Amino acid sequence: MNRSTINLHLGDSLEAMRGMEDNAYDLAICDIPYGLGDKLTSGGTWANKYKKGDADWDVLPSNEYFDQLFRVSKNQIIWGGNYANLPPTRCFLIWDKVAQMDTMADCEYAWTSFDRNAKIFRHVRNTSEKRIHITQKPVKLYSWILHNYANEGDNILDTHLGSCSIAIAAHNLCFDLDGWELDADYHAAGVKRFEQHKRQIQLF
Repeated sequence: MNRSTINLHLGDSLEAMRGMEDNAYDLAICDIPYGLGDKLTSGGTWANKYKKGDADWDVLPSNEYFDQLFRVSKNQIIWGGNYANLPPTRCFLIWDKVAQMDTMADCEYAWTSFDRNAKIFRHVRNTSEKRIHITQKPVKLYSWILHNYANEGDNILDTHLGSCSIAIAAHNLCFDLDGWELDADYHAAGVKRFEQHKRQIQLF
């Protein structure tokens, strides 16, 4: 029986972190906004998907966000860390999408706080998973991260839930997770996706 506790909060993760104790979480796994949005005005998936007002959420987090994240978590894995002013790391992660993407990146980068060798996860991006978020990542990617970088009993933090792929992976692998999503529509869609997954698991 899965005994993990998954809390999917609607709200501002920065505001929440301000009230947390130091090292409240063993590991933070976050897919931050890259700060691209409406900056891309021609060509590519980002420009095609973003219409007026649709990219309001895609703002790179502030310096205070990172200060708080490092304060409340013992280790961090940050997708999109290459867009932020973070210190050098030898243990960066690459998600290789296996196929060439005509209008999107062939791979994505995550900054980590671990003192280990860099790793590559190869997984085709176009899976059967229903996409509910423009930056949605595969459940298998988060499962691989948890398997390789989390320890049994770890408490996980995600400040940008998005599609809730991490919640599904954490549930499957029995990790406790606290996640925050600021956008009400994305939060509702992500929670619905997570609850549907739980019901499907319970049928088998």
